[in-house]
Parts: sequence; structure tokens; C-alpha cells
Amino acid sequence: MAQPKPDPVDPEKLPELARAVIREAKFPQLATVDETGQPRLRPVSPVKVDGFTIYVANLRSYHKTAEIAANPKVELCYLAPSHDQVRITGVAEVVTDAEVLAGIWESNPLLRQYLGTPENPELIIYRVAPKQVRFMREWALEYFEVPFG
Repeated sequence: MAQPKPDPVDPEKLPELARAVIREAKFPQLATVDETGQPRLRPVSPVKVDGFTIYVANLRSYHKTAEIAANPKVELCYLAPSHDQVRITGVAEVVTDAEVLAGIWESNPLLRQYLGTPENPELIIYRVAPKQVRFMREWALEYFEVPFG
């Protein structure tokens, strides 16, 4: 069986290619580490995407809340239907800016339906600030650094 040949990657188009994966994949996997040092991975539904800065809603009672509080270093992995992937390595920060929170609340009917009010004490929004963004074409087995910022 012949080895698959991935399409070539134009370095100038890396940001565009990576943003396309984020749009197509929609639901990334979020990696954290628990109190025993065990990596934990789960799908998340971003509530806002601003370039490569990703905002994720969470409930305070979820395990990832304590994991992120103890170690805010996280990674998001987006996998497109084409199997291209984007990995965003960053730091999760709790969003406290009232204007940002209001914008997220107003643009997300599911949040409003599920939580009722933005003052719901269970609601927490994380902003994953990227430290590194990498793109890989399906079967390429090679990551490309994506310029951002």
C-alpha cells in the first residue's frame, strides 16, 4: 500500500489554513492535567473565537475547573473532517471583563437557555490565550508553526 501524499503547505497561508480547521471542526478537545498528574481530555464547545484566542464556557462544578485552577496550562486540538488539525497550546484565564462576558452571553442562546442568567454562580468562562499554534495536514506527520498575534 502506498503511503498517502499530503497536499503541500504554503507557509504564507498557515494562519488561513489553521483558521479554516477551527471553523470546520467547531468542537475541539481540551487537555488538562488532574491532581494526580493524569492528563484529561474532553470535547468542549467554544462560545467565542477571536483569531486563535478561544473562549470556553464551563460550570464551576466540573472537574476541569479545579484542574485549570491548579494548572492553567492547557491545549486545544481541532480535527477537521479532512483530518487536518490545529493544536493551540496556551493558558486558560477566567474572564472577568463585563463587556466581554455580556457579548458572549448575548451571542449564545444555549447559554441563556441552560443557565438562565449571566449571574448564575455555576457559570465560568475561560479565555485560552495561545502561546503556540501548530497546524498539521492529514498524514503529513509534520507540524508547522502558525504565526499569530
